[in-house]
Amino acid sequence: MNKHQLQELIYNYHWQIKEVDRISRILNNIDGPQGAGTAQYGIEATLPKPNTKEKSKHEIDAMSRREKRLYERYMRFKENVEVVESLADYLENDFNQIILDCMMEGMSLRSIAAHLGISRYKVGELKDEMIDHFCQICHFPQHFTKEKSTC
Repeated sequence: MNKHQLQELIYNYHWQIKEVDRISRILNNIDGPQGAGTAQYGIEATLPKPNTKEKSKHEIDAMSRREKRLYERYMRFKENVEVVESLADYLENDFNQIILDCMMEGMSLRSIAAHLGISRYKVGELKDEMIDHFCQICHFPQHFTKEKSTC
Protein backbone atom coordinates (compact mmCIF):
# COMPACT_ATOMS: atom_id res chain seq x y z
CA MET A 1 0.00 0.00 0.00
CA ASN A 2 1.50 3.32 -0.98
CA LYS A 3 1.33 6.62 0.90
CA HIS A 4 -1.55 8.04 -1.09
CA GLN A 5 -3.71 4.93 -0.62
CA LEU A 6 -2.99 4.86 3.10
CA GLN A 7 -3.86 8.54 3.44
CA GLU A 8 -7.13 7.98 1.55
CA LEU A 9 -7.92 5.03 3.81
CA ILE A 10 -7.48 7.25 6.88
CA TYR A 11 -9.54 10.12 5.48
CA ASN A 12 -12.34 7.75 4.37
CA TYR A 13 -12.65 6.31 7.87
CA HIS A 14 -15.21 8.82 9.13
CA TRP A 15 -17.84 7.98 6.52
CA GLN A 16 -17.01 4.27 6.22
CA ILE A 17 -17.65 3.68 9.94
CA LYS A 18 -21.09 5.27 9.52
CA GLU A 19 -21.76 3.13 6.46
CA VAL A 20 -20.74 -0.04 8.32
CA ASP A 21 -23.25 0.81 11.05
CA ARG A 22 -26.01 1.62 8.54
CA ILE A 23 -25.51 -1.58 6.54
CA SER A 24 -25.32 -3.62 9.73
CA ARG A 25 -28.73 -2.30 10.78
CA ILE A 26 -30.19 -3.11 7.36
CA LEU A 27 -28.77 -6.64 7.22
CA ASN A 28 -29.90 -7.42 10.76
CA ASN A 29 -33.41 -6.07 10.03
CA ILE A 30 -33.20 -3.43 12.73
CA ASP A 31 -34.50 -0.76 10.35
CA GLY A 32 -36.75 -3.22 8.51
CA PRO A 33 -40.46 -3.81 8.84
CA GLN A 34 -40.08 -6.04 11.91
CA GLY A 35 -37.84 -3.48 13.56
CA ALA A 36 -36.03 -3.74 16.86
CA GLY A 37 -39.19 -2.69 18.70
CA THR A 38 -41.10 -5.87 17.84
CA ALA A 39 -41.80 -7.64 21.09
CA GLN A 40 -41.58 -11.39 21.31
CA TYR A 41 -43.79 -13.36 23.63
CA GLY A 42 -43.92 -16.93 24.77
CA ILE A 43 -41.28 -19.46 23.82
CA GLU A 44 -39.74 -17.16 21.15
CA ALA A 45 -38.78 -14.65 23.82
CA THR A 46 -36.80 -17.25 25.75
CA LEU A 47 -34.85 -18.66 22.80
CA PRO A 48 -31.23 -17.56 22.42
CA LYS A 49 -30.63 -14.71 20.01
CA PRO A 50 -27.82 -14.81 17.47
CA ASN A 51 -25.07 -12.41 18.52
CA THR A 52 -22.95 -12.54 15.40
CA LYS A 53 -22.95 -10.21 12.46
CA GLU A 54 -21.14 -12.68 10.22
CA LYS A 55 -23.35 -14.60 7.82
CA SER A 56 -23.11 -18.32 7.19
CA LYS A 57 -22.69 -19.73 3.68
CA HIS A 58 -26.35 -20.77 3.66
CA GLU A 59 -27.51 -17.28 4.70
CA ILE A 60 -25.37 -15.66 1.99
CA ASP A 61 -26.85 -17.95 -0.68
CA ALA A 62 -30.38 -17.05 0.44
CA MET A 63 -29.79 -13.29 0.22
CA SER A 64 -31.16 -11.13 -2.56
CA ARG A 65 -28.78 -9.41 -4.97
CA ARG A 66 -29.07 -6.13 -3.09
CA GLU A 67 -28.36 -7.79 0.25
CA LYS A 68 -25.32 -9.58 -1.22
CA ARG A 69 -23.99 -6.30 -2.55
CA LEU A 70 -24.56 -4.63 0.82
CA TYR A 71 -22.91 -7.52 2.66
CA GLU A 72 -19.82 -7.41 0.41
CA ARG A 73 -19.55 -3.65 0.96
CA TYR A 74 -20.04 -4.17 4.70
CA MET A 75 -17.18 -6.68 4.88
CA ARG A 76 -14.85 -4.49 2.77
CA PHE A 77 -15.54 -1.34 4.79
CA LYS A 78 -15.31 -3.25 8.07
CA GLU A 79 -11.80 -4.43 7.13
CA ASN A 80 -10.81 -0.88 6.18
CA VAL A 81 -12.11 0.47 9.49
CA GLU A 82 -10.23 -2.18 11.48
CA VAL A 83 -6.97 -1.40 9.69
CA VAL A 84 -7.29 2.33 10.31
CA GLU A 85 -8.19 1.77 13.96
CA SER A 86 -5.07 -0.39 14.38
CA LEU A 87 -2.79 2.42 13.13
CA ALA A 88 -2.78 4.14 16.52
CA ASP A 89 -0.98 1.12 18.00
CA TYR A 90 2.09 1.99 15.91
CA LEU A 91 2.42 5.56 17.21
CA GLU A 92 4.53 6.42 20.25
CA ASN A 93 3.84 10.15 20.30
CA ASP A 94 0.54 11.52 21.69
CA PHE A 95 0.78 14.47 19.31
CA ASN A 96 0.79 12.13 16.31
CA GLN A 97 -2.13 10.21 17.77
CA ILE A 98 -4.10 13.46 17.98
CA ILE A 99 -3.32 14.21 14.33
CA LEU A 100 -4.37 10.68 13.34
CA ASP A 101 -7.61 10.96 15.32
CA CYS A 102 -8.41 14.29 13.69
CA MET A 103 -7.70 12.84 10.25
CA MET A 104 -9.99 9.90 11.07
CA GLU A 105 -12.74 12.39 11.90
CA GLY A 106 -12.31 13.92 8.45
CA MET A 107 -10.78 17.20 9.59
CA SER A 108 -8.73 19.15 7.07
CA LEU A 109 -5.10 20.09 7.69
CA ARG A 110 -6.17 23.67 8.28
CA SER A 111 -8.72 22.71 10.93
CA ILE A 112 -6.24 20.34 12.59
CA ALA A 113 -3.69 23.16 12.68
CA ALA A 114 -6.24 25.51 14.26
CA HIS A 115 -7.16 22.82 16.79
CA LEU A 116 -3.52 22.25 17.78
CA GLY A 117 -2.40 25.87 17.49
CA ILE A 118 0.38 25.22 14.95
CA SER A 119 0.77 26.05 11.28
CA ARG A 120 -0.85 23.89 8.64
CA TYR A 121 2.55 23.36 7.04
CA LYS A 122 3.83 21.85 10.28
CA VAL A 123 0.75 19.61 10.43
CA GLY A 124 1.42 18.56 6.84
CA GLU A 125 5.02 17.67 7.70
CA LEU A 126 3.96 15.69 10.77
CA LYS A 127 1.28 13.89 8.77
CA ASP A 128 3.76 12.97 6.03
CA GLU A 129 6.26 11.69 8.60
CA MET A 130 3.53 9.65 10.28
CA ILE A 131 2.37 8.07 7.00
CA ASP A 132 6.00 7.36 6.04
CA HIS A 133 6.38 5.62 9.40
CA PHE A 134 3.29 3.48 8.69
CA CYS A 135 4.60 2.56 5.24
CA GLN A 136 7.98 1.56 6.67
CA ILE A 137 6.28 -0.82 9.07
CA CYS A 138 4.30 -2.27 6.14
CA HIS A 139 2.19 -4.68 8.21
CA PHE A 140 -0.98 -3.75 6.41
CA PRO A 141 -2.83 -6.20 4.18
CA GLN A 142 -1.99 -5.90 0.51
CA HIS A 143 -5.50 -6.93 -0.56
CA PHE A 144 -6.67 -3.32 -0.17
CA THR A 145 -4.91 -2.46 -3.41
CA LYS A 146 -5.78 -3.68 -6.86
CA GLU A 147 -2.10 -3.98 -7.76
CA LYS A 148 0.27 -5.65 -5.33
CA SER A 149 2.44 -2.61 -4.66
CA THR A 150 4.87 -2.22 -1.81
CA CYS A 151 5.20 0.77 0.47
